[in-house]
Amino acid sequence: MCAQSRAERDSQVFGEGSADPRGSGPRAAATARTVLDGPEIERALTRIAHEILERTKGGDDVTLLGIPSRGVPLAERLARRIEGVEGRTVPRGSLDITMYRDDLRLAPARALGRTDVPPEGVDGRLVVLVDDVLFSGRTVRAALDALNDIGRPRAVQLAILVDRGHRELPVRADYVGKNLPTSLRETVTVQLSEPDGHDAVLLGPAKPRPGEEG
Repeated sequence: MCAQSRAERDSQVFGEGSADPRGSGPRAAATARTVLDGPEIERALTRIAHEILERTKGGDDVTLLGIPSRGVPLAERLARRIEGVEGRTVPRGSLDITMYRDDLRLAPARALGRTDVPPEGVDGRLVVLVDDVLFSGRTVRAALDALNDIGRPRAVQLAILVDRGHRELPVRADYVGKNLPTSLRETVTVQLSEPDGHDAVLLGPAKPRPGEEG
């Protein structure tokens, strides 16, 4: 699929009003249904936190980096859960990927996010990238490029709240809150209490293509 076609497809699938081009944002279609509510999101994050601790043998050298926008509060929540178990501070921050996206010349101008690297840095550490929705894999590719410019981690893992499928690149999450089969004619909307006032994951129809009715 060429870049132009991909950008057009994304604009049709994700619809307007989303704060994130992969379907996350404060507004959902009127016919959207809830696939994860607040308590279910909390349980999924608790499970991911324990899986991180198990796979990293206590997480002594783990750094969590959230991908703006909703990956950042998710990384913060995971860090607090790990701290509650281990009784020590877990380095966390944010990793802006805006200038590393492969659709910059095709999409409208985007506001820059914030890259906030903990004082420990990332060199020699196990970095867990955190995001809300995994779709094509292109956001993760951009995040890896951005991470490469700030240091050289020992290893990189990926934690995702929702994996909706339809990968365009060979990217697979290490930690997944929910695998959600979707069609390309659906949109996934993640709402979190930090930016949106409440927690929910919604599945609804995408915006119709130009010229289509209803």
